[in-house]
Amino acid sequence: MRLFAAAIATETNTFSPLPTSMAAYQEGVFLRPGEHPDDTALMCTAPLFVARKRAKAEGFELIEGSCFASSPAGITNRADYETMRDEILDQLKAALPVNGVLLGLHGAIVAHGYDDVEGDVIEHVREIVGPKVVIGVELDPHCHLTIKRVRLSDIIVLYKEFPYTDVVERAEDLLKLMLRTLRGEIRPVMSLYDCRQVGSYPTTLPLMRSFVDRTSAMEGKGGVLSVSIGHCFPYADVPEMTGRVLVVVDGDKKQADRLATEIGQEFVSMRGKTAPDYLGVEAAITTALGINGSPVVVADPADNAGGGAPTDNATVLKALIARDVQDAALGPIWDPIAVRLYFDAGLGATFPLRFGGKTGPASGSPVDADVTVTGLARNCQQSFGPTQVKLGDCSCIKIGGVEIVLISNRTQALGLELFRNVGVEPTERKLLVVKSTNHFHAAFGPIAEKVLYVDSDGPLPRDYSRIPYMRVQRPIWPLDAETTPCLIL
Repeated sequence: MRLFAAAIATETNTFSPLPTSMAAYQEGVFLRPGEHPDDTALMCTAPLFVARKRAKAEGFELIEGSCFASSPAGITNRADYETMRDEILDQLKAALPVNGVLLGLHGAIVAHGYDDVEGDVIEHVREIVGPKVVIGVELDPHCHLTIKRVRLSDIIVLYKEFPYTDVVERAEDLLKLMLRTLRGEIRPVMSLYDCRQVGSYPTTLPLMRSFVDRTSAMEGKGGVLSVSIGHCFPYADVPEMTGRVLVVVDGDKKQADRLATEIGQEFVSMRGKTAPDYLGVEAAITTALGINGSPVVVADPADNAGGGAPTDNATVLKALIARDVQDAALGPIWDPIAVRLYFDAGLGATFPLRFGGKTGPASGSPVDADVTVTGLARNCQQSFGPTQVKLGDCSCIKIGGVEIVLISNRTQALGLELFRNVGVEPTERKLLVVKSTNHFHAAFGPIAEKVLYVDSDGPLPRDYSRIPYMRVQRPIWPLDAETTPCLIL
């Protein structure tokens, strides 16, 4: 038995002012066959990582393809996407014959000329391998579960958790189902229910936690193989941007249709109840300072690199400085030019500098201040579950009672190393402001006295009615009050 595995991934914010090119992938994950590390999965590479570890024990040969991934940003350059895609396809052709193809994809990539990059990849793979080869795909829940990719794949499995703490476990599920299919033990069929909604669904809050636990418990019983909840990625103006439910069962399409409809209808009933409460900037700071105990973690999802934002908006920082807040730390702010200047100045230096507010109108105005350099570190990383995420060169500066972590490789706040790399111990601060939607929660939630969420004036508004969609299929909630959720596949 021969399996081929490869990955290509990013998350495309079609409103972002930051184009995505080959250079962005080279700064993220850019691995040729055999170069993937043995000790950790990287962004969307878990299927290859798991297959490599299990190949000998499961009695199959793994042929590794390339793995490409970048931090979320704007639309990917067409020529660069086609170059990466064609490299993987040429590797697949050279590997033939194969029994199965494992793809680690994100699910929300848009390239110039391609609204559905993952569908395009899967379509080309299917053309190469034919109808009998099993194609298995792992996707991020913030994906567009398009009809095209579901029709052309045999098995699709999404991560269940938000934050993504189960990426490797879901890749193991996918591989197990693929091997059982290839051995003739099961015959997977998939059904897709369109909920016609946009929302935020963190599994750290009770309602979504209970929903995911109950749907997960269905797996392995009565022929149910997998249940996936597609959240959608709200900052992509593409036709099939919507929350969807995907069910995989063994052989019985009517059962899959019935279950997808039941789960989908329950998901629809949860509209408006799954997201956290968002405070204004001043209210968030006042509330945080009034809480006994520390640290209080304040999340700023509107300026989150994980959603394609530049992560250089300083609105919350300016409010902290204006109120002379003490014992606070904020990060990250992406400003590679400022980071270089801090290294040039050296540890302990105090000098006037302008930073932040560089990329576009939603970045706001920059900060002009006398800053003291309190921390410097080269080639840093932070943990995100079993993976390591590059931060690049990092610096920490202090203005009044606020410490600010600046990074040269744009990403969101994920692990405690974001602060510890530059000498800030997060457990010893009263207030921590992190630029992230919910992925921070895996590391920062356990140390927090309280977690608050702020809706700043960054480029990722939490009110989806403020997003200038032009191409999304309507009606869709909350843009429209009346919608028509239904089974579509």
